Amino acid sequence: MNEQPSHEITVLIVDDDPKIAEINRRFVEKVPGFSVIGIATDESQAREQLEILGPQLVLLDIYIPNSNGIDILQQIRRHHRDTEVIMITAAKEIEPVREAVRSGAFDYIIKPLVFNRLQETLLRFRDFQQQLQRLGSGGGQVAQDDIDRLLARTDKKEGPSSAPLPKGIDKLTLDKVVGALSSTPEGMTADGVAKLIGVSRSTGRRYLEHLVSLGDVYADLSYGVVGRPERVYRSRR
Repeated sequence: MNEQPSHEITVLIVDDDPKIAEINRRFVEKVPGFSVIGIATDESQAREQLEILGPQLVLLDIYIPNSNGIDILQQIRRHHRDTEVIMITAAKEIEPVREAVRSGAFDYIIKPLVFNRLQETLLRFRDFQQQLQRLGSGGGQVAQDDIDRLLARTDKKEGPSSAPLPKGIDKLTLDKVVGALSSTPEGMTADGVAKLIGVSRSTGRRYLEHLVSLGDVYADLSYGVVGRPERVYRSRR
């Protein structure tokens, strides 16, 4: 029997599509240390559950009936200072992204949601919370190194190799993936990258999603003539 974490991070999901909200709930609860305590499908439900449940984290869509996610995000920042927000939305325009960043969103993930991408964000959030707790238990004083580590998630990176690599990611393979994308401006699928550098498709996808989580790569859906749509990855550099 698996041991449950001693303290779970509570999550509220706000999405006007109940089916998408349920998928997101299942994704969140696959990550150890997280528990979904509510689902809201409109602004009034979101307000009510924020007040009653006091979640530590909200997964928030931008498109909400009779409102929008940016307004709700700003309300959360004003009235629920202990609650963080991850935006999960189909909106790809720059203005919503800019407003989300300005308003203090922890992260911004574009639909369709990929579990590995969400998992990386949740684990970063969990680490962020743990660092806050450690600093808070240190007598109220912090050193510059403590602050630098705490804010490292927002620092501009020189490249993917400048950040500590998570388990399952090695620098040599990562550099190969970066090189493959850099040489193909039109973008590549996970299958294309895997064949080019000589790894399995699942390995190629894992490295690509890691780069997406760092912001060095972005992904779009490509709808072919037959079959399911594929994610096409493009370098931002």
